[in-house]
Amino acid sequence: MKIFNAFVFILVTTVCIWAAPKAKPYTAGSAKVVGAVESRTPFSGERLFATLDSVGGSGTWMEWDVNGVKDPSLMGVLDPMLKSLNKPEMVWVITERSKPLVAVLLPKGAGEVMMFYELAKLDAAPVTLSINPVLAPDVVFRDYEQINDKELVHRDRNSLKVQLLKNGFRFTYEKKEDKPLRMEPDYAQKTFTEKKSILRDYEDYFKYEYSLMLRAFVQSTRGIFNWQPWHWYMSEWNARYMLKRDELEAILVKGVFPPLITLFRAKTAVGETIEFKTNGSGYWELLLVRP
Repeated sequence: MKIFNAFVFILVTTVCIWAAPKAKPYTAGSAKVVGAVESRTPFSGERLFATLDSVGGSGTWMEWDVNGVKDPSLMGVLDPMLKSLNKPEMVWVITERSKPLVAVLLPKGAGEVMMFYELAKLDAAPVTLSINPVLAPDVVFRDYEQINDKELVHRDRNSLKVQLLKNGFRFTYEKKEDKPLRMEPDYAQKTFTEKKSILRDYEDYFKYEYSLMLRAFVQSTRGIFNWQPWHWYMSEWNARYMLKRDELEAILVKGVFPPLITLFRAKTAVGETIEFKTNGSGYWELLLVRP
Protein backbone atom coordinates (compact mmCIF):
# COMPACT_ATOMS: atom_id res chain seq x y z
CA MET A 1 0.00 0.00 0.00
CA LYS A 2 2.86 2.37 0.81
CA ILE A 3 4.42 2.01 -2.65
CA PHE A 4 1.01 2.26 -4.33
CA ASN A 5 0.26 5.53 -2.53
CA ALA A 6 3.68 6.87 -3.46
CA PHE A 7 3.07 6.08 -7.12
CA VAL A 8 -0.31 7.81 -6.98
CA PHE A 9 1.41 10.85 -5.54
CA ILE A 10 3.86 10.91 -8.44
CA LEU A 11 1.01 10.55 -10.94
CA VAL A 12 -0.64 13.62 -9.49
CA THR A 13 2.60 15.51 -10.08
CA THR A 14 2.32 14.71 -13.83
CA VAL A 15 4.90 11.95 -14.11
CA CYS A 16 3.56 9.06 -16.17
CA ILE A 17 3.19 5.65 -14.46
CA TRP A 18 2.24 2.28 -15.87
CA ALA A 19 1.94 -1.27 -14.61
CA ALA A 20 4.84 -3.69 -14.92
CA PRO A 21 4.97 -5.03 -18.50
CA LYS A 22 3.90 -8.68 -18.78
CA ALA A 23 6.86 -9.62 -20.93
CA LYS A 24 9.30 -8.24 -18.31
CA PRO A 25 11.70 -6.84 -20.93
CA TYR A 26 13.92 -5.22 -18.30
CA THR A 27 14.34 -8.05 -15.81
CA ALA A 28 15.74 -11.54 -15.37
CA GLY A 29 16.24 -14.07 -12.62
CA SER A 30 13.98 -14.01 -9.56
CA ALA A 31 13.44 -10.23 -9.42
CA LYS A 32 9.90 -8.91 -9.59
CA VAL A 33 8.94 -5.74 -11.47
CA VAL A 34 6.82 -3.65 -9.10
CA GLY A 35 6.36 -0.51 -11.17
CA ALA A 36 7.89 2.18 -13.34
CA VAL A 37 7.94 5.97 -13.57
CA GLU A 38 8.47 7.64 -16.93
CA SER A 39 9.49 11.20 -17.72
CA ARG A 40 9.20 12.57 -21.25
CA THR A 41 12.30 14.66 -20.60
CA PRO A 42 15.35 13.78 -18.45
CA PHE A 43 14.58 13.91 -14.72
CA SER A 44 15.81 17.04 -12.99
CA GLY A 45 17.81 16.33 -9.84
CA GLU A 46 14.98 17.58 -7.64
CA ARG A 47 12.34 15.51 -9.39
CA LEU A 48 14.55 12.44 -9.48
CA PHE A 49 15.09 12.39 -5.72
CA ALA A 50 11.48 13.36 -5.05
CA THR A 51 10.47 10.25 -6.97
CA LEU A 52 12.87 8.04 -5.01
CA ASP A 53 11.80 9.57 -1.69
CA SER A 54 8.14 9.09 -2.54
CA VAL A 55 8.69 5.39 -3.12
CA GLY A 56 11.28 4.81 -0.41
CA GLY A 57 9.51 6.75 2.33
CA SER A 58 11.78 7.33 5.32
CA GLY A 59 14.32 4.75 4.12
CA THR A 60 17.69 5.59 2.61
CA TRP A 61 18.47 4.83 -1.03
CA MET A 62 22.06 3.62 -1.55
CA GLU A 63 23.86 4.01 -4.85
CA TRP A 64 25.19 0.83 -6.46
CA ASP A 65 28.92 0.81 -7.25
CA VAL A 66 29.77 -0.87 -10.55
CA ASN A 67 33.23 -1.75 -9.18
CA GLY A 68 31.97 -3.14 -5.86
CA VAL A 69 31.08 -6.70 -4.81
CA LYS A 70 28.28 -8.04 -7.01
CA ASP A 71 25.12 -9.50 -5.45
CA PRO A 72 23.91 -12.29 -7.81
CA SER A 73 20.24 -11.41 -7.27
CA LEU A 74 20.87 -7.80 -8.26
CA MET A 75 23.02 -8.74 -11.21
CA GLY A 76 20.14 -10.89 -12.48
CA VAL A 77 18.42 -7.55 -13.09
CA LEU A 78 21.41 -5.51 -14.21
CA ASP A 79 23.41 -7.91 -16.39
CA PRO A 80 20.97 -7.90 -19.35
CA MET A 81 20.90 -4.08 -19.23
CA LEU A 82 24.68 -3.72 -18.96
CA LYS A 83 25.08 -5.97 -22.01
CA SER A 84 22.53 -3.99 -24.04
CA LEU A 85 22.75 -0.64 -25.80
CA ASN A 86 20.30 0.82 -23.28
CA LYS A 87 22.61 0.80 -20.25
CA PRO A 88 21.52 2.03 -16.80
CA GLU A 89 22.44 5.60 -15.97
CA MET A 90 22.18 5.09 -12.20
CA VAL A 91 21.14 2.30 -9.83
CA TRP A 92 19.97 2.52 -6.21
CA VAL A 93 18.99 -0.02 -3.57
CA ILE A 94 16.89 0.38 -0.43
CA THR A 95 16.87 -2.31 2.27
CA GLU A 96 14.61 -0.85 4.99
CA ARG A 97 11.64 -2.97 3.99
CA SER A 98 10.68 -6.65 4.03
CA LYS A 99 12.43 -7.24 0.68
CA PRO A 100 15.12 -5.08 -0.98
CA LEU A 101 13.91 -2.69 -3.65
CA VAL A 102 16.01 -1.65 -6.64
CA ALA A 103 15.56 1.51 -8.70
CA VAL A 104 17.18 1.63 -12.16
CA LEU A 105 17.30 4.83 -14.19
CA LEU A 106 17.31 4.14 -17.94
CA PRO A 107 17.22 6.29 -21.08
CA LYS A 108 13.86 6.16 -22.92
CA GLY A 109 13.49 8.15 -26.11
CA ALA A 110 14.04 11.83 -25.37
CA GLY A 111 13.44 11.20 -21.67
CA GLU A 112 14.07 8.60 -19.00
CA VAL A 113 12.32 5.81 -17.15
CA MET A 114 12.80 4.66 -13.56
CA MET A 115 12.17 0.94 -13.17
CA PHE A 116 11.54 -0.59 -9.72
CA TYR A 117 12.33 -4.22 -8.91
CA GLU A 118 11.86 -6.24 -5.75
CA LEU A 119 14.55 -8.79 -4.84
CA ALA A 120 14.09 -11.81 -2.59
CA LYS A 121 17.31 -10.79 -0.83
CA LEU A 122 20.79 -9.39 -1.37
CA ASP A 123 22.89 -12.51 -1.59
CA ALA A 124 26.59 -11.79 -2.11
CA ALA A 125 28.87 -13.93 0.06
CA PRO A 126 30.79 -11.81 2.63
CA VAL A 127 34.33 -10.86 1.61
CA THR A 128 37.15 -9.13 3.46
CA LEU A 129 36.99 -5.34 3.33
CA SER A 130 39.49 -3.65 1.04
CA ILE A 131 40.23 -0.21 -0.38
CA ASN A 132 40.27 0.17 -4.13
CA PRO A 133 43.89 0.67 -5.30
CA VAL A 134 43.04 3.64 -7.53
CA LEU A 135 40.86 6.43 -6.13
CA ALA A 136 39.80 9.10 -8.62
CA PRO A 137 39.06 12.32 -6.66
CA ASP A 138 36.44 13.51 -9.16
CA VAL A 139 34.53 10.26 -8.60
CA VAL A 140 35.17 9.66 -4.89
CA PHE A 141 34.43 13.25 -3.86
CA ARG A 142 31.78 14.04 -6.45
CA ASP A 143 29.54 15.63 -3.81
CA TYR A 144 32.32 17.65 -2.18
CA GLU A 145 33.98 20.97 -2.92
CA GLN A 146 37.71 21.42 -2.35
CA ILE A 147 38.30 24.61 -0.36
CA ASN A 148 42.09 24.35 -0.07
CA ASP A 149 44.87 21.86 -0.80
CA LYS A 150 44.09 19.82 2.33
CA GLU A 151 40.36 20.06 2.90
CA LEU A 152 37.03 19.38 1.18
CA VAL A 153 33.52 20.23 2.34
CA HIS A 154 30.28 18.52 1.39
CA ARG A 155 28.21 20.69 -0.93
CA ASP A 156 24.98 20.22 1.04
CA ARG A 157 26.29 19.76 4.59
CA ASN A 158 29.13 22.09 5.51
CA SER A 159 29.71 20.28 8.80
CA LEU A 160 30.76 17.19 6.82
CA LYS A 161 34.41 17.57 5.86
CA VAL A 162 37.38 15.62 4.54
CA GLN A 163 40.94 16.31 5.60
CA LEU A 164 43.53 15.05 3.13
CA LEU A 165 46.53 13.36 4.77
CA LYS A 166 49.87 12.26 3.34
CA ASN A 167 48.86 8.63 3.61
CA GLY A 168 45.07 8.76 3.64
CA PHE A 169 42.23 11.00 4.75
CA ARG A 170 39.98 11.77 7.70
CA PHE A 171 36.25 12.42 7.40
CA THR A 172 34.64 14.42 10.19
CA TYR A 173 31.03 15.28 10.87
CA GLU A 174 29.72 17.43 13.70
CA LYS A 175 26.18 18.00 14.86
CA LYS A 176 25.08 19.11 18.31
CA GLU A 177 23.42 16.24 20.18
CA ASP A 178 20.30 16.92 22.23
CA LYS A 179 21.04 13.88 24.37
CA PRO A 180 24.81 13.25 24.50
CA LEU A 181 26.10 9.91 25.70
CA ARG A 182 26.29 9.56 29.48
CA MET A 183 28.20 7.05 31.57
CA GLU A 184 26.05 4.62 33.56
CA PRO A 185 26.87 5.31 37.24
CA ASP A 186 28.10 2.40 39.39
CA TYR A 187 27.91 -0.07 36.52
CA ALA A 188 30.31 -2.47 38.26
CA GLN A 189 27.89 -2.79 41.21
CA LYS A 190 24.85 -3.64 39.09
CA THR A 191 23.32 -7.12 39.04
CA PHE A 192 23.91 -9.47 36.12
CA THR A 193 20.42 -8.76 34.73
CA GLU A 194 20.87 -4.99 35.07
CA LYS A 195 24.25 -5.13 33.34
CA LYS A 196 22.80 -7.10 30.45
CA SER A 197 20.03 -4.54 29.96
CA ILE A 198 22.47 -1.62 30.19
CA LEU A 199 24.83 -3.22 27.66
CA ARG A 200 21.96 -3.73 25.23
CA ASP A 201 21.00 -0.06 25.52
CA TYR A 202 24.57 1.06 24.79
CA GLU A 203 24.84 -1.37 21.88
CA ASP A 204 21.64 0.03 20.38
CA TYR A 205 22.98 3.55 20.83
CA PHE A 206 26.25 2.73 19.09
CA LYS A 207 24.44 0.85 16.33
CA TYR A 208 22.63 4.09 15.55
CA GLU A 209 25.92 6.05 15.71
CA TYR A 210 27.50 3.58 13.28
CA SER A 211 24.59 3.88 10.83
CA LEU A 212 24.83 7.67 11.02
CA MET A 213 28.52 7.49 10.08
CA LEU A 214 27.78 5.16 7.19
CA ARG A 215 25.25 7.63 5.78
CA ALA A 216 27.61 10.56 6.29
CA PHE A 217 30.91 9.03 5.18
CA VAL A 218 30.37 5.94 3.03
CA GLN A 219 27.17 6.96 1.25
CA SER A 220 28.43 10.46 0.40
CA THR A 221 31.39 9.07 -1.57
CA ARG A 222 31.88 6.71 -4.50
CA GLY A 223 34.30 3.90 -5.20
CA ILE A 224 36.51 3.87 -2.10
CA PHE A 225 35.74 0.36 -0.85
CA ASN A 226 34.95 -3.03 -2.37
CA TRP A 227 31.78 -3.37 -0.24
CA GLN A 228 28.50 -1.99 -1.55
CA PRO A 229 26.88 0.52 0.89
CA TRP A 230 24.33 -2.03 2.15
CA HIS A 231 27.01 -4.60 2.98
CA TRP A 232 28.27 -2.32 5.77
CA TYR A 233 24.97 -2.82 7.62
CA MET A 234 24.94 -6.64 7.44
CA SER A 235 26.20 -8.44 10.56
CA GLU A 236 27.65 -11.30 8.50
CA TRP A 237 29.89 -8.71 6.81
CA ASN A 238 30.76 -6.32 9.66
CA ALA A 239 30.72 -8.46 12.84
CA ARG A 240 34.45 -9.16 12.94
CA TYR A 241 35.25 -5.45 12.80
CA MET A 242 32.73 -4.02 15.27
CA LEU A 243 33.23 -3.00 18.92
CA LYS A 244 32.83 -6.17 20.97
CA ARG A 245 30.58 -6.47 24.01
CA ASP A 246 33.49 -7.26 26.35
CA GLU A 247 35.33 -4.15 25.09
CA LEU A 248 32.26 -2.03 25.79
CA GLU A 249 31.83 -3.56 29.22
CA ALA A 250 35.46 -2.83 30.08
CA ILE A 251 34.79 0.85 29.36
CA LEU A 252 31.67 0.84 31.55
CA VAL A 253 33.48 -0.90 34.41
CA LYS A 254 36.25 1.70 34.24
CA GLY A 255 33.60 4.41 34.52
CA VAL A 256 35.18 6.86 32.07
CA PHE A 257 34.63 7.16 28.32
CA PRO A 258 37.75 7.63 26.19
CA PRO A 259 37.84 10.86 24.13
CA LEU A 260 36.85 8.80 21.08
CA ILE A 261 35.23 5.36 21.02
CA THR A 262 36.18 3.16 18.07
CA LEU A 263 33.03 1.42 16.84
CA PHE A 264 34.56 -0.22 13.79
CA ARG A 265 38.17 -1.08 13.02
CA ALA A 266 39.44 -3.05 10.05
CA LYS A 267 42.87 -3.80 8.69
CA THR A 268 43.05 -4.79 5.05
CA ALA A 269 45.26 -7.49 3.56
CA VAL A 270 47.80 -4.85 2.48
CA GLY A 271 47.92 -3.13 5.88
CA GLU A 272 45.48 -0.25 5.45
CA THR A 273 43.40 0.69 8.49
CA ILE A 274 39.80 1.90 8.50
CA GLU A 275 38.31 3.25 11.73
CA PHE A 276 34.92 4.74 12.61
CA LYS A 277 34.98 6.75 15.84
CA THR A 278 32.55 8.83 17.92
CA ASN A 279 32.68 10.88 21.10
CA GLY A 280 28.99 10.27 21.77
CA SER A 281 28.36 14.01 21.90
CA GLY A 282 27.96 15.01 18.27
CA TYR A 283 31.37 14.33 16.73
CA TRP A 284 32.08 11.47 14.33
CA GLU A 285 35.06 10.57 12.20
CA LEU A 286 36.27 8.02 9.67
CA LEU A 287 40.02 7.63 9.50
CA LEU A 288 41.55 5.81 6.54
CA VAL A 289 45.33 5.32 6.57
CA ARG A 290 47.56 3.51 4.10
CA PRO A 291 50.94 2.08 5.23
